[in-house]
Amino acid sequence: PVFAGMNGSAIENFSCVIYNIFLMNCTWQAGRDAPADTQYCLFWQKSRDEEEMECELYIKDKNGRNMGCIFQNVTIGTEKAYFLVKGYSKDSLIQFYDEYIDLYKIEKLMPPSNITVSCDEIENDCIIQWQRPQISHSNKDLCFKYEINIKYK
Repeated sequence: PVFAGMNGSAIENFSCVIYNIFLMNCTWQAGRDAPADTQYCLFWQKSRDEEEMECELYIKDKNGRNMGCIFQNVTIGTEKAYFLVKGYSKDSLIQFYDEYIDLYKIEKLMPPSNITVSCDEIENDCIIQWQRPQISHSNKDLCFKYEINIKYK
């Protein structure tokens, strides 16, 4: 069967975020009914053409159990990425967890850079300029929306 293994042993609350342009952080919680010795391993595939890779830098809890992974040099492709977390235990079979994720949907954007403000007291106006945030998946000026909060002192 596809979900061989003990019910409640697969990980829960899996989530990933991409930040600082090239870093991705994925975290999860151990299955509620997973045996105490269960160890989890994360594999991912950026697209169907690329090979599956295991996490190289695990985040561990105080008992040495893998609870997350930090990926470096991540670039976002057009296909959904595939994530698979397998569990291993001496005593029982552990269910796996898998999910397809559009990486661009989990990217946390950097703030705009090079913000300049120049005001003309005679004309009574100000010009505010900035460069759009760097993003990992494209160099195009895609549909960015900005919100400016101006506080008078």
